[in-house]
Amino acid sequence: MKTDVIQIRNTGEGIEAALAETEKAAVYRGLTAKETLRLRLLAEELFGMLRTIVGEKDARYWIEAEGKAFSLHLSMKTRMSTDLREALLEVSTTGKNEAAKGFMGRLRDIILQMDEADAEAGALGDVYGFINGDTGSFDAPMGVSMHHVIGSWSMREYKASLEQHKDTEADKWDELEKSITAKLADEVKIFIHGGSAEMVIEKSF
Repeated sequence: MKTDVIQIRNTGEGIEAALAETEKAAVYRGLTAKETLRLRLLAEELFGMLRTIVGEKDARYWIEAEGKAFSLHLSMKTRMSTDLREALLEVSTTGKNEAAKGFMGRLRDIILQMDEADAEAGALGDVYGFINGDTGSFDAPMGVSMHHVIGSWSMREYKASLEQHKDTEADKWDELEKSITAKLADEVKIFIHGGSAEMVIEKSF
């Protein structure tokens, strides 16, 4: 099952309709009230991240479900110029992306780093969970050939990497433990392809 695709703006327009569609899909698939609330919370986390991503204001949201296995999809344009990114960083006294606080904030920064690497044909640094689209084994989002995916990021891969670096990455591990998304979701995936980013949250009940 795939729901209708809903257009969402960075201003928040479309979010209520998207949340209503999320609840409708949950009821249709027979989720309990508690399970429906958890699915809605994951959607809210997704939309909260959208508000602080710099780029096109429009995004597309839809849900795919099979039985009680759900995947929430948010697709958006991300490509920004180097000048714009530098201007944004100059606003911060540290010269770093101050929005990257907490797990969802870190996901925002990962998307920007992946997009920048795509735009400059460069390499990513220490972005745990990153998989090269040409060589990695990863499922591409619906309708996109893996050949055209520049890179992918997986929360499961991220967790596995942090497990091996707990001594030096205690702050990131702490973010994971405090994150609603990391606690409720089975998997979070990010795909960069053709100047667009697609974020997918997977949850089975």
